[in-house]
Amino acid sequence: MLTTISNAPTAALDRATTRNRLLALLCDADFALLQPRLIPCALPLRKQLSSRGQVTANVVFVEEGIASMVATTGSQCNIEVGLIGQEGVTGIALIMGAVQSPYDTFIQSPGHGWSLEKQDLERAMETSATFRRQMILYCHTLMVQMAHTALANGRYTIEQRLARWLLMTRDRSLEGPAALTHEFLATMLGVRRPGVTAALNGLQKRGLINTRRGAITILDRTGLEDQTNGSYGTPEAEYDRLFSHAPARSGGIGAVRPLAAAVHGGLRR
Repeated sequence: MLTTISNAPTAALDRATTRNRLLALLCDADFALLQPRLIPCALPLRKQLSSRGQVTANVVFVEEGIASMVATTGSQCNIEVGLIGQEGVTGIALIMGAVQSPYDTFIQSPGHGWSLEKQDLERAMETSATFRRQMILYCHTLMVQMAHTALANGRYTIEQRLARWLLMTRDRSLEGPAALTHEFLATMLGVRRPGVTAALNGLQKRGLINTRRGAITILDRTGLEDQTNGSYGTPEAEYDRLFSHAPARSGGIGAVRPLAAAVHGGLRR
């Protein structure tokens, strides 16, 4: 069960200050339709939002934090297949009409968001064609991301994939990922721990990142983008193509700039 905590929103959703880009994009009618049904929820580290093969009860519009979609065989054979942050919503299986998902979804970077129960989601999608279209377009962008993650996993080096992953997590959160262990990164990338250690050392020696006590800071975003060798940017550009009409508001990363800063020449860090 999702719970409310002190750092989660406690009042009704305010579209003028929300950091979630999908909620910021809602037309007046759709916002009025969803607002009374959105429940503020805490997203603590490692919180399980859905489990493979089990019924998913709700979707979560992420306000702060990052959720990981992980494919697993259940025998310690796991790999991350999708990332969801302030640009999106968890639970795409429900959006597409499925009751359960073949993936595990959990919080890799803590924060908070807005929960929408399954029946309220279905009612809103049946009532509003514009809301239904927005949800379907978002599912499309997430599937593009998943396809390019498969491409990166199959055709790029560990160092290139790590550079891509760091950029993607930074794009989807104000703070980027929480403190990370080499073991966690190895699981996310589907590689052995020594490979992650070597990749981190390589990026740090080039002056692209700094690692200290599990915290990774991007020092040279442009250089890190170059290091991806083209594996980063296409899913972000597709998201921006479809959702580029977000209103400019202070405080929300999705509403302030395009998802892919590199592609559109926006902010760099």
